[in-house]
Amino acid sequence: MPSPGGYPRRVPELIEVERYRTLAVEALGRKIVAVDSPDTWFLKGAADGPVLSGLLVGRQFTDARRIGKLLLLDVADGPVIGLRFGMTGSLRVDGNDAVEELLYSPTRRDAAWDRWSVTFADSGRLVVHDPRRLGGVSLDPDVSGLGPDATAIGAAALATAFSGSSAPLKARLLDQSRIAGIGNLIADEVLWRAGLAPLRPAGSLSPAELRRLHRHLIRALSDLTTRGGSHLGDLMPERHAGGICPKDGTTLMRTTVGGRTSWWCPVHQV
Repeated sequence: MPSPGGYPRRVPELIEVERYRTLAVEALGRKIVAVDSPDTWFLKGAADGPVLSGLLVGRQFTDARRIGKLLLLDVADGPVIGLRFGMTGSLRVDGNDAVEELLYSPTRRDAAWDRWSVTFADSGRLVVHDPRRLGGVSLDPDVSGLGPDATAIGAAALATAFSGSSAPLKARLLDQSRIAGIGNLIADEVLWRAGLAPLRPAGSLSPAELRRLHRHLIRALSDLTTRGGSHLGDLMPERHAGGICPKDGTTLMRTTVGGRTSWWCPVHQV
Protein backbone atom coordinates (compact mmCIF):
# COMPACT_ATOMS: atom_id res chain seq x y z
CA MET A 1 0.00 0.00 0.00
CA PRO A 2 2.45 2.71 -1.12
CA SER A 3 1.56 6.27 -0.22
CA PRO A 4 1.95 9.51 -2.19
CA GLY A 5 4.42 10.59 0.49
CA GLY A 6 6.78 7.74 -0.31
CA TYR A 7 6.09 5.36 2.59
CA PRO A 8 5.85 1.95 0.90
CA ARG A 9 7.79 0.05 3.54
CA ARG A 10 7.48 -0.92 7.17
CA VAL A 11 9.37 -0.52 10.44
CA PRO A 12 9.96 -3.28 12.99
CA GLU A 13 7.04 -2.73 15.33
CA LEU A 14 5.24 -5.50 17.21
CA ILE A 15 3.80 -7.08 14.07
CA GLU A 16 7.16 -7.27 12.31
CA VAL A 17 8.90 -8.71 15.39
CA GLU A 18 6.19 -11.35 15.57
CA ARG A 19 7.07 -12.26 11.99
CA TYR A 20 10.72 -12.46 13.06
CA ARG A 21 9.67 -14.77 15.88
CA THR A 22 7.81 -17.02 13.46
CA LEU A 23 10.87 -17.17 11.21
CA ALA A 24 13.13 -17.87 14.20
CA VAL A 25 11.17 -21.07 14.84
CA GLU A 26 13.04 -22.43 11.81
CA ALA A 27 16.27 -22.11 13.84
CA LEU A 28 15.08 -24.22 16.78
CA GLY A 29 16.60 -27.60 17.56
CA ARG A 30 19.67 -27.10 15.36
CA LYS A 31 23.17 -27.47 16.79
CA ILE A 32 25.09 -24.20 16.89
CA VAL A 33 28.69 -24.55 15.66
CA ALA A 34 29.79 -20.91 15.43
CA VAL A 35 28.83 -17.44 16.65
CA ASP A 36 29.98 -14.34 14.78
CA SER A 37 29.93 -11.01 16.64
CA PRO A 38 31.72 -8.54 14.33
CA ASP A 39 30.21 -5.40 15.89
CA THR A 40 31.05 -5.24 19.59
CA TRP A 41 28.96 -2.07 20.01
CA PHE A 42 25.88 -4.11 19.04
CA LEU A 43 26.40 -6.43 22.02
CA LYS A 44 24.78 -5.08 25.16
CA GLY A 45 25.43 -5.58 28.86
CA ALA A 46 27.27 -8.79 29.71
CA ALA A 47 27.17 -10.00 26.13
CA ASP A 48 30.45 -10.05 24.22
CA GLY A 49 31.78 -12.21 21.43
CA PRO A 50 33.77 -14.79 23.45
CA VAL A 51 31.04 -15.07 26.09
CA LEU A 52 28.32 -15.64 23.50
CA SER A 53 30.42 -18.22 21.67
CA GLY A 54 31.16 -20.07 24.90
CA LEU A 55 27.51 -20.16 25.88
CA LEU A 56 26.03 -21.06 22.51
CA VAL A 57 28.41 -23.29 20.58
CA GLY A 58 27.33 -26.91 20.93
CA ARG A 59 23.86 -25.96 22.13
CA GLN A 60 20.51 -25.36 20.43
CA PHE A 61 17.77 -22.77 20.53
CA THR A 62 14.72 -24.37 22.11
CA ASP A 63 12.07 -21.67 21.87
CA ALA A 64 11.40 -18.32 20.21
CA ARG A 65 9.25 -15.91 22.22
CA ARG A 66 8.24 -12.25 21.91
CA ILE A 67 7.40 -9.57 24.46
CA GLY A 68 6.48 -6.32 22.77
CA LYS A 69 9.26 -5.58 20.28
CA LEU A 70 11.79 -7.84 22.02
CA LEU A 71 12.55 -11.28 20.54
CA LEU A 72 13.71 -13.91 23.03
CA LEU A 73 15.57 -17.07 22.02
CA ASP A 74 15.82 -19.72 24.74
CA VAL A 75 18.99 -21.83 24.73
CA ALA A 76 19.10 -25.45 25.90
CA ASP A 77 20.81 -25.53 29.32
CA GLY A 78 21.90 -21.98 28.71
CA PRO A 79 20.85 -18.34 28.74
CA VAL A 80 18.12 -16.43 26.99
CA ILE A 81 19.29 -14.34 24.04
CA GLY A 82 17.45 -11.04 23.61
CA LEU A 83 17.26 -9.43 20.19
CA ARG A 84 16.13 -5.84 19.70
CA PHE A 85 15.74 -4.42 16.21
CA GLY A 86 15.48 -0.64 16.62
CA MET A 87 14.22 1.11 13.48
CA THR A 88 16.10 -0.83 10.79
CA GLY A 89 16.86 -4.26 12.24
CA SER A 90 15.76 -7.45 10.52
CA LEU A 91 16.16 -11.19 10.95
CA ARG A 92 17.24 -13.68 8.31
CA VAL A 93 17.29 -17.47 8.70
CA ASP A 94 18.85 -19.68 6.01
CA GLY A 95 18.79 -16.77 3.57
CA ASN A 96 15.08 -16.08 4.10
CA ASP A 97 13.73 -12.76 5.36
CA ALA A 98 10.64 -12.36 7.53
CA VAL A 99 9.79 -9.01 5.92
CA GLU A 100 10.72 -7.27 2.71
CA GLU A 101 11.95 -3.67 2.98
CA LEU A 102 12.01 -1.48 6.08
CA LEU A 103 10.93 2.15 5.99
CA TYR A 104 14.06 3.84 7.33
CA SER A 105 16.53 1.26 6.04
CA PRO A 106 18.51 1.26 2.75
CA THR A 107 16.92 -0.89 0.08
CA ARG A 108 20.22 -2.63 -0.62
CA ARG A 109 21.60 -5.30 1.69
CA ASP A 110 25.25 -4.93 2.71
CA ALA A 111 27.01 -7.78 4.55
CA ALA A 112 28.81 -5.11 6.60
CA TRP A 113 25.47 -4.46 8.30
CA ASP A 114 25.19 -8.06 9.53
CA ARG A 115 25.74 -7.30 13.22
CA TRP A 116 25.45 -10.78 14.72
CA SER A 117 24.93 -14.32 13.50
CA VAL A 118 25.04 -17.97 14.46
CA THR A 119 25.91 -20.86 12.14
CA PHE A 120 24.33 -24.28 12.53
CA ALA A 121 25.83 -27.72 11.95
CA ASP A 122 23.83 -28.03 8.72
CA SER A 123 25.53 -24.82 7.44
CA GLY A 124 22.38 -22.73 7.85
CA ARG A 125 22.58 -19.34 9.58
CA LEU A 126 20.53 -16.97 11.68
CA VAL A 127 21.57 -13.36 11.03
CA VAL A 128 20.62 -10.04 12.62
CA HIS A 129 21.00 -7.26 10.03
CA ASP A 130 20.82 -3.62 11.13
CA PRO A 131 22.17 -0.74 8.97
CA ARG A 132 21.65 1.95 11.60
CA ARG A 133 22.82 -0.14 14.61
CA LEU A 134 19.85 0.87 16.77
CA GLY A 135 19.12 -2.67 17.90
CA GLY A 136 21.23 -5.03 19.97
CA VAL A 137 21.94 -8.49 21.37
CA SER A 138 21.76 -9.13 25.10
CA LEU A 139 22.05 -12.02 27.56
CA ASP A 140 19.14 -12.83 29.86
CA PRO A 141 17.47 -9.45 29.24
CA ASP A 142 15.49 -7.99 32.11
CA VAL A 143 11.88 -7.83 30.95
CA SER A 144 10.50 -6.62 34.29
CA GLY A 145 10.42 -3.05 33.00
CA LEU A 146 8.10 -3.89 30.11
CA GLY A 147 4.37 -3.39 30.35
CA PRO A 148 1.81 -5.94 29.20
CA ASP A 149 2.12 -7.00 25.58
CA ALA A 150 -0.20 -4.87 23.45
CA THR A 151 -1.86 -7.92 21.90
CA ALA A 152 -2.88 -9.26 25.31
CA ILE A 153 -3.52 -6.18 27.45
CA GLY A 154 -6.94 -6.03 29.05
CA ALA A 155 -9.18 -2.98 29.33
CA ALA A 156 -8.48 -2.59 33.05
CA ALA A 157 -4.70 -2.74 32.53
CA LEU A 158 -4.96 -0.17 29.75
CA ALA A 159 -6.89 2.16 32.05
CA THR A 160 -4.22 1.71 34.73
CA ALA A 161 -1.50 2.62 32.21
CA PHE A 162 -3.16 5.99 31.60
CA SER A 163 -4.58 6.76 35.04
CA GLY A 164 -3.60 10.16 36.40
CA SER A 165 -1.13 10.86 33.60
CA SER A 166 -0.72 14.34 32.12
CA ALA A 167 1.54 12.96 29.39
CA PRO A 168 0.21 13.13 25.81
CA LEU A 169 -1.94 10.13 24.97
CA LYS A 170 0.29 9.02 22.10
CA ALA A 171 3.44 9.30 24.22
CA ARG A 172 1.83 7.01 26.78
CA LEU A 173 0.93 4.50 24.07
CA LEU A 174 4.57 4.50 22.93
CA ASP A 175 5.91 4.05 26.46
CA GLN A 176 7.09 0.43 26.48
CA SER A 177 7.04 0.34 30.27
CA ARG A 178 3.26 0.88 30.10
CA ILE A 179 2.31 -1.14 27.01
CA ALA A 180 4.88 -3.25 25.19
CA GLY A 181 5.00 -3.36 21.42
CA ILE A 182 3.28 -0.25 20.07
CA GLY A 183 5.33 1.82 17.64
CA ASN A 184 4.72 5.08 15.83
CA LEU A 185 2.65 3.77 12.90
CA ILE A 186 0.42 1.58 15.05
CA ALA A 187 -0.14 4.39 17.57
CA ASP A 188 -1.32 6.80 14.86
CA GLU A 189 -3.60 4.17 13.34
CA VAL A 190 -5.17 3.24 16.69
CA LEU A 191 -5.79 6.84 17.75
CA TRP A 192 -7.24 7.70 14.35
CA ARG A 193 -9.61 4.74 14.53
CA ALA A 194 -10.58 5.55 18.12
CA GLY A 195 -11.16 9.26 17.37
CA LEU A 196 -8.73 10.47 20.03
CA ALA A 197 -6.22 13.30 19.63
CA PRO A 198 -2.56 12.32 20.20
CA LEU A 199 -1.78 15.42 22.33
CA ARG A 200 -4.66 14.92 24.72
CA PRO A 201 -3.56 14.16 28.30
CA ALA A 202 -3.67 10.39 28.78
CA GLY A 203 -5.37 10.70 32.14
CA SER A 204 -8.26 12.74 30.72
CA LEU A 205 -9.99 9.81 28.99
CA SER A 206 -13.41 8.88 30.28
CA PRO A 207 -14.27 5.23 31.02
CA ALA A 208 -16.18 5.07 27.74
CA GLU A 209 -13.22 6.50 25.81
CA LEU A 210 -10.86 4.03 27.46
CA ARG A 211 -13.11 1.15 26.44
CA ARG A 212 -13.24 2.51 22.89
CA LEU A 213 -9.47 2.88 22.75
CA HIS A 214 -8.97 -0.67 23.99
CA ARG A 215 -11.44 -2.03 21.45
CA HIS A 216 -9.71 -0.25 18.56
CA LEU A 217 -6.24 -1.22 19.79
CA ILE A 218 -7.08 -4.94 19.74
CA ARG A 219 -8.92 -4.69 16.42
CA ALA A 220 -6.17 -2.67 14.75
CA LEU A 221 -3.48 -5.12 15.81
CA SER A 222 -5.58 -8.00 14.50
CA ASP A 223 -6.26 -6.22 11.21
CA LEU A 224 -2.65 -5.20 10.64
CA THR A 225 -1.40 -8.68 11.46
CA THR A 226 -3.81 -10.16 8.93
CA ARG A 227 -2.79 -7.57 6.31
CA GLY A 228 0.87 -8.30 6.92
CA GLY A 229 2.48 -5.28 8.58
CA SER A 230 2.32 -2.19 10.76
CA HIS A 231 2.54 -0.07 7.59
CA LEU A 232 -0.78 -1.34 6.19
CA GLY A 233 -3.21 0.73 8.24
CA ASP A 234 -6.06 2.73 6.72
CA LEU A 235 -4.36 6.01 7.71
CA MET A 236 -0.93 5.10 6.35
CA PRO A 237 -1.41 6.21 2.70
CA GLU A 238 -2.33 9.70 3.94
CA ARG A 239 0.58 10.23 6.37
CA HIS A 240 2.17 12.98 4.26
CA ALA A 241 1.86 16.70 3.61
CA GLY A 242 -1.55 17.36 2.08
CA GLY A 243 -2.91 13.99 3.20
CA ILE A 244 -6.61 13.84 4.02
CA CYS A 245 -8.53 11.95 6.65
CA PRO A 246 -9.99 8.76 5.12
CA LYS A 247 -13.07 9.20 7.31
CA ASP A 248 -14.10 12.80 6.68
CA GLY A 249 -11.77 14.31 4.07
CA THR A 250 -10.22 16.85 6.44
CA THR A 251 -6.59 17.78 5.82
CA LEU A 252 -4.49 15.93 8.36
CA MET A 253 -2.34 17.75 10.90
CA ARG A 254 1.32 16.94 11.47
CA THR A 255 2.49 17.11 15.08
CA THR A 256 5.53 15.91 16.98
CA VAL A 257 4.64 13.86 20.05
CA GLY A 258 7.29 12.27 22.20
CA GLY A 259 9.84 13.02 19.51
CA ARG A 260 7.85 11.11 16.89
CA THR A 261 6.07 12.52 13.84
CA SER A 262 2.31 12.14 14.21
CA TRP A 263 -0.48 12.54 11.66
CA TRP A 264 -4.05 13.00 12.86
CA CYS A 265 -7.44 14.47 12.00
CA PRO A 266 -8.35 17.67 13.86
CA VAL A 267 -12.07 17.11 13.25
CA HIS A 268 -12.92 13.65 14.48
CA GLN A 269 -9.94 13.08 16.81
CA VAL A 270 -10.79 15.01 19.95
